[in-house]
Amino acid sequence: MRLGPVSQESEGNAPAVDAVLPGRIGLLVRIPVRGGLRPAALDVLNRYVDDLHEEPGTEAFLLCVDPDDADVVWLYEWFRDEASLEAHREAPLFARLMAELPDLVGDNPGIMRLDPLRLRMSSVLTAQTL
Repeated sequence: MRLGPVSQESEGNAPAVDAVLPGRIGLLVRIPVRGGLRPAALDVLNRYVDDLHEEPGTEAFLLCVDPDDADVVWLYEWFRDEASLEAHREAPLFARLMAELPDLVGDNPGIMRLDPLRLRMSSVLTAQTL
């Protein structure tokens, strides 16, 4: 088993991302938003994602919409280690998010810890410009 990031050749000889992620901390977050406010919640969350360079220990952040429930947003994020997770919780960027998001959130948000073990990302995706 590899112990760190590696590149592998894939479609079109472009490198894919393939990494083993020992010690990372992952969180799966379910955010139920108040009826009809998902666009506003996505706006807040996208601004948060745009500024994640302010949290260097936050290594990945995936923002998802629920295809079966227009009032649910899902997040998956991972942090380098426990210290990075704690720094995230104390960061001004996270404080801004917590100030902007609560009025948009409905009942019973949920957090589940799911630590990443391995990442494989297609070169097709890594070659795209968003």
